[in-house]
Amino acid sequence: MAFYYTISPIIEIVIIAVMINYILSFFWNTRSMDLILGLLAFLVIFAASSVFSLPVLHKLMLQISSVAVIAVLIIFQPELRVALSKLSLKGKRYKEITEFDKFLDQLASAVYRLSDKNTGAIIALENEDSLDEFSLKAVVLNANFSAELLESIFSTTTPLHDGAVVIRDLTIVAASAILPLSKDSVQVWKGMGTRHSAALGVSQLTDALLIVVSEESGKVSIARDGIMTRGIKIDRFKGIIRSVFNPPLKKSIQSHFNIREWLRK
Repeated sequence: MAFYYTISPIIEIVIIAVMINYILSFFWNTRSMDLILGLLAFLVIFAASSVFSLPVLHKLMLQISSVAVIAVLIIFQPELRVALSKLSLKGKRYKEITEFDKFLDQLASAVYRLSDKNTGAIIALENEDSLDEFSLKAVVLNANFSAELLESIFSTTTPLHDGAVVIRDLTIVAASAILPLSKDSVQVWKGMGTRHSAALGVSQLTDALLIVVSEESGKVSIARDGIMTRGIKIDRFKGIIRSVFNPPLKKSIQSHFNIREWLRK
């Protein structure tokens, strides 16, 4: 028993340290990091009010915490969904490289090469809602997807680079597509360009996933369900794509994601 009481605090400290490390590494260099640091500061003040016997401050912090928990769950809902999906994929290894795997590797490679060169880009990955409303008014390509083709489309020397690329399954359906801008004045913050506003706009109208490469900073952003997440690194980029487009059984990247079912869980 003495050994148990000696080792149990150490185990608890290790588990807590691993959890904190995972949370910080997941949100590092994202727009959510400021909120995470704010939450940590709140916890420090809350602990201090208890340790130093500050009853008024302690009671105030208790009142705030009841609201803060709900607020954090709402604000971080997209990030939490991605985090849980990444946890479910940890340790999973596919016996063969599927077409989805190849597509995802090439897509990530092309997007981050564009990012390295500060080449602006906007890519719409069609889900269950059709994007024909935009693709049929654009330059129709219906070409097999490749990283080289995607990069060449967004080259500043081509006439197609200003619009969006629409991808359905493993096919580049159209290029130079004109997308509607978002009317959400809350999310369209200062510094957001036309590409970001268009990506956010389409994500509010459809279940498509929009990828944006900033021409100014080279940062990669993703818009999904009307929420924009910026400054995404390549590992997290792949994790988000996988969380929306499950690796298929057939030669397709048709999504089986249903937000209503997720919210009911």
